[in-house]
Amino acid sequence: MADPRFFQRAGPFALAELAKAIGAETGPGVDPDYRVEDVSPLDTAQPGQISFLDNRKYVEAFRASRAGACVVGPDDADKAPKGMNLLILREPYVGYAKIAQMFYPSTIPSPGVHPRAWVEPTAVLGEGCRVAAGAVIGANAQLGKRCDIQANAVIGDGVTMGDDCVIGPNATVTHAVLGSKVIIYPGAQIGQDGFGFAIGSSGFVKVPQLGRVIIHDDVEIGANSTVDRGAGPDTVIGTGCRIDNLVQVAHNVQLGAGCVLVSQSGVSGSTVLGNYVQVGGQVGITGHLKIGDGAKITGKSGIMRDVPPGATYAGIPGRPAKEHWRIVAAAERLAKKGEV
Repeated sequence: MADPRFFQRAGPFALAELAKAIGAETGPGVDPDYRVEDVSPLDTAQPGQISFLDNRKYVEAFRASRAGACVVGPDDADKAPKGMNLLILREPYVGYAKIAQMFYPSTIPSPGVHPRAWVEPTAVLGEGCRVAAGAVIGANAQLGKRCDIQANAVIGDGVTMGDDCVIGPNATVTHAVLGSKVIIYPGAQIGQDGFGFAIGSSGFVKVPQLGRVIIHDDVEIGANSTVDRGAGPDTVIGTGCRIDNLVQVAHNVQLGAGCVLVSQSGVSGSTVLGNYVQVGGQVGITGHLKIGDGAKITGKSGIMRDVPPGATYAGIPGRPAKEHWRIVAAAERLAKKGEV
């Protein structure tokens, strides 16, 4: 059970109501009126709670679970313990996520500007916005409806954002145009100078960074991540992207729709990622590359050349994953023979 000091629970819900909400079929012998009180992991779930099975590693935990109900794929339904109520769905984790949202819906803060916030007179706030203590909204900024600007966040001059955006505590957004339903998590820095210097005989000469950051709808940017504004062209984050904590996106980078960048990864300047690219943790991608649609980069890889659409790359330097693992296997065989 989630700590009630931090999370407010809705419900209970009848199992039939949950099945309808996620488009699941009910398993044999299910009581449609069974009351579900909460969500819980398999190993701690109790009667009256619902869990899920989406990974075969947890089949034994599923067999032993005391959960009153579970969302499960059709291939694993026969492994359920006796008496468990099943909701059968091809994508169990997606179904569970929707159920968890029903029990723990996002709270909408009360609108208004805190007396210790500062909003420039020329800024425009849409209906239902909330501006928390210590937040600053600069001149000519424009916020859509129901935006939530949290404590000590800074919205720079001229920034625009659509409806239902959330800017977390201590985040800074400058030189940026945001769509709707954008979430910027605490401490993230959006629109700062890109790393641009000309190197001459006298040393470094700063190159003014004259672009913007364009963030399309339904984007999340994690805590303490950074997205630099463009040097001339804009930095662009496509619709539906998910950027984890502690990620660096450099100037002029373009992300297509639905890209995922996992923690501690970095994308160097002017690199273009296509749609639905997945970048693992601690990956480094050098500048001026093209990463094709649907490509996957495994964790800790170093990408130094273009990646074709749909390819999976691994290793340092990054190469097709099968090739990389063949090289690793060959090196291990030589090491065992004492030849390296």
